[in-house]
Amino acid sequence: MTLPCLGEGPDTRLADLRGPLVVNVWAQWCGPCRDEAPYLAELQKKAAGKVKLIGIDYADPRPELAVKFAAQHGLDYPHLKDADKAVQQPLKVGGPPLTAFVDQDGAVVYVHRGVLKSQQQLDQLVKDKLGVTL
Repeated sequence: MTLPCLGEGPDTRLADLRGPLVVNVWAQWCGPCRDEAPYLAELQKKAAGKVKLIGIDYADPRPELAVKFAAQHGLDYPHLKDADKAVQQPLKVGGPPLTAFVDQDGAVVYVHRGVLKSQQQLDQLVKDKLGVTL
C-alpha cells in the first residue's frame, strides 16, 4: 500500500517503513487528535535520532486544513494522506486517533486505539513497545 504525501513530498510505500517508528493516524476535524498533538510534537523533539514519526491524515475532506493544523501544532515530521481509508483494514481503524508502534523489522508491535492522555503515557509506550528510552 502506497500513500501520497500530505503537502509536498514523495509517495510512501508503507511496507518499506522500518522503526523504531510511531505512526499516528489523525484528522484535523478530530477533537481528540487535537488534544494529543502536543504529546506527539514533544516526542518528535525528545526522540530525534532514536524514533521516527509519521502521521497519516485519515478520511479528511480538507487536506489543506490538515497541512495548516500540522504546522500550527509543530508536527513537522512526514505526513501522508489516506482519503480512502486504505489503512482501515490493516490497522483495524475504527476512527482517529490511533497510534501504531513499528519495530526495526517493519512489524506493527502494538496499536493504541483512542487518544493519548499524557506525555508520560506516550513516552512509556515508546519504551515498552519499541525498547527506546527517551
